[in-house]
Amino acid sequence: MTTPCEKAAILVEALPYIRDFYGRTVVVKYGGSAMADCRLRKAVMEDIVLMRYVGMHPIVVHGGGPNITRMLKRLGISTRFVDGLRITDEETMEVVEMVLVGKINKDIVAGLNDMGGLAVGLSGKDGMLIRADHMSGKEHLGFVGQVREINTGVLETITEKGYIPVISPIGAGNHGQSFNINADHVASALATALKADKLVLLTDVPGILAVPDDVSSRISRLRASEVESYIDCGIISGGMIPKVECCVEALQGGVNRTHILDGRIPHSILLEIFTDEGIGSMVVNG
Repeated sequence: MTTPCEKAAILVEALPYIRDFYGRTVVVKYGGSAMADCRLRKAVMEDIVLMRYVGMHPIVVHGGGPNITRMLKRLGISTRFVDGLRITDEETMEVVEMVLVGKINKDIVAGLNDMGGLAVGLSGKDGMLIRADHMSGKEHLGFVGQVREINTGVLETITEKGYIPVISPIGAGNHGQSFNINADHVASALATALKADKLVLLTDVPGILAVPDDVSSRISRLRASEVESYIDCGIISGGMIPKVECCVEALQGGVNRTHILDGRIPHSILLEIFTDEGIGSMVVNG
């Protein structure tokens, strides 16, 4: 059991970080096991609400691919993927929007509110927050989109009033058409548009590993200039490639620091932001 002196030492260690990040914007992409496991889900909600109470401005972007697949199966609608992207016809797009905006988003909002936060759920169609187009060269996939423009005014108004925005990765096209956008890319685009101090991607892996399956080989700090060579030699591979690329894009767009964290570790966000050791992998300029 933690003694009062140990609790005080923890707070003192966190103090410089609380001071440094006061008033700063942090975009958190929430997904993976941290969404599916009740214990991890509670920890994430606590982390985000605590960030708000110590003066930070957390903005949450969530995914929900497995939930969409399950709902499509229940409705008897087939699911097909090409290069990791879900083929999204009009019928599928209706289900995607229903699950992301109507179910997952509101569950996250309720969870944050239960922890004492004030959360507001948004999709990219609210206030024209996310303007989107068909993904370039992928028009055959249907309503799979890419971010064209971010309306930061909506988020600035909400955060200034003390609310935590929770955003579904649905973009608004011409004439009100909805687009399904990868949540990592939405988080990166939002962080860039807001000039966020941090972009945090929660994943189901310990970070970037120099040796596959060897947690002790985790690369804690990676320069953006090293990313291409790491991809070429296979250290960064598979599903980690687009995540690291999102980090690099955010850095190029003015975000100070980006982090890939293991969402399977309770309070991984706080451990990264408010402790000397940190966890996961940080991708930085240079």
